[in-house]
Amino acid sequence: MQGLTSDEVRIRQKRYGSNTLAEQARAHPVRIFFSQFTDIMVLILLAAAVISWLLGEYADAVTIAVIVVLNAVLGFVQEYRTEQTLLALRNMTAPTAKVRRDGRLMTIPAEQLVPDDIISLEAGDCVPADALILTAAQLYAEESILTGESEAVEKHAHTQNDPAPDHTAGRGDMLYAGTSVTRGTAEARVCLIGKSTQMGQISQMLTDIDGGQTPLQKRLGELGKTVAVICLIVCIAVSAAGILRGEPVFDMLMTGITIAIAAIPEGLPAAVTIALALAVRRMLARNALVNRLHAVETLGCASVICTDKTGTITENKMTVQRITTPDAAYTVTGTGWQKSGSLMQNGIACPQHSCNALMPLLRCAVLCNHAEIKADASAEEWSVSGDPTEAALLIAAAKCRVTADAFSRYRVVSEIPFESETRAMTVFCKSENSILALRKGAIDVILRDCSHYRAGGADLPLTPQKRAELVCAADAMAADALRVLAFAERAGCSTADAPENMVFLGMIGMLDPPREQAKRAIADCTRAGIRVIMLTGDHIKTASAIAKKAGIPHADRAMTGAELDALSDEALAEKLEQCAVFARVTPAHKLRLVRACRAKGHIAAMTGDGVNDAPSLKSADIGIAMGITGTDVAK
Repeated sequence: MQGLTSDEVRIRQKRYGSNTLAEQARAHPVRIFFSQFTDIMVLILLAAAVISWLLGEYADAVTIAVIVVLNAVLGFVQEYRTEQTLLALRNMTAPTAKVRRDGRLMTIPAEQLVPDDIISLEAGDCVPADALILTAAQLYAEESILTGESEAVEKHAHTQNDPAPDHTAGRGDMLYAGTSVTRGTAEARVCLIGKSTQMGQISQMLTDIDGGQTPLQKRLGELGKTVAVICLIVCIAVSAAGILRGEPVFDMLMTGITIAIAAIPEGLPAAVTIALALAVRRMLARNALVNRLHAVETLGCASVICTDKTGTITENKMTVQRITTPDAAYTVTGTGWQKSGSLMQNGIACPQHSCNALMPLLRCAVLCNHAEIKADASAEEWSVSGDPTEAALLIAAAKCRVTADAFSRYRVVSEIPFESETRAMTVFCKSENSILALRKGAIDVILRDCSHYRAGGADLPLTPQKRAELVCAADAMAADALRVLAFAERAGCSTADAPENMVFLGMIGMLDPPREQAKRAIADCTRAGIRVIMLTGDHIKTASAIAKKAGIPHADRAMTGAELDALSDEALAEKLEQCAVFARVTPAHKLRLVRACRAKGHIAAMTGDGVNDAPSLKSADIGIAMGITGTDVAK
């Protein structure tokens, strides 16, 4: 593929612009400062200072003015600091893309991409624009920031039977900006850039959302109006009483105005600002960055927290939790990419000989694998590249004190890659003069290809009764939201042999587990009377199971986005009080649910990390974006 020429690129850059999202204009420091004078209480104090000066009460006028300016400076310093910290959180290195131009492959800043560019992608690359896949080899992409689903999605090259490229999300022949390639390689033609991409469309929704005022701002506004009315009544009453008694009209007017000004609580705005600023500093000490002072008070008033699942409640890192062989069952401790963890049986750490008994199963998991993990002595986590599911298998083996080096004598000579139709992957490994076939995949597919199973070091016939037992064990793991992979092997075969008459080795169950911090936070919220609702794009059974593990009350009460679409706003308001989990939801669904919470009178907080959470984060009374894993759009 030759790609575009330099002249064609220049023409397209003039027509389509740069491949960047339209960033919200950052507030100028002067604008941030003058925004501190918009509260009605501050305006009343400014009016009082002016009137005091005109009446000759210069000391009072200066005092009120100093208080107002001090309040503005405190608010400005806090908000400006936060603005600068948020800017520092952004990735300082511009993303790049490998593109074919003028007949050669080159690396350019991603913002210079134009429609019809041919880009080259491999495992670990971030997709720089929405692109139609032209060629693909064992291609999988991780799209959780758009869809909320933690599992990688299989992709394929565009064919004549596929519809023409459009704005539709979730297509198997398209790669989307902001997602990442976890396995395989691809060449793709850029179709959409910048604000036209799926990510761009979601970020555009933010411009139509008004964040509104916080509860404290509303109450202070009401208090300001009340104070203004009272001061006006006092001024009129005092002036009228004096005039009726025969006092000079001008003197009585001045007296009434002076008494009214004295009744204004000029220290209140400064006291509120100082209290909020202190609260912000305490939040910062707990690694929470608050970009608006009044948001601290809103957080304390929250009655409902709507939370994303993937990357917020969970770590977005697949973790092996159970290993089952035909004659034993084990659990694996530790979460995510952490090095800590071990093999357990009946709650007791397994000795080395138990790990040795799992060697055939672990050998299959390690060799039938494209991921890589690397250990940094100073880090607490493994450095992972490749498919998260396959990386989880390598980390589980490492917890059993088994690494890829243990099988260095095996050399992969052939492979049957995983495909959605076959739902299995097979590698043929050569050791000395023999070939060992290793296969992993769905439990029903692997059992179909097996004639024996291994138990106690011996290969035994796989009877119908034993098949049923193994299927039952797999179903039990799936019921706990575990993704189940089965493993089998066949020794002494050739690369031309079909995957049959294999020996069943066992099953491994994994999931993206809830964070321990999330469990504690949900328990604290429940005790405080704050309701937690999960909003996710994942499967409803997976979502309910994770919600239950995380400790969300009534996790079994769940609805899908399709069911949500069938409800009127009134019916949704009723369901909202009953359901704790909403699965298969889109960004528009999340936005509707947050607005429904607010319409019911709740103070709604929204937590999330992905682009698909951004509209609801902005619409909520308070949006809470994940600092490390969160996308720039979410922040």
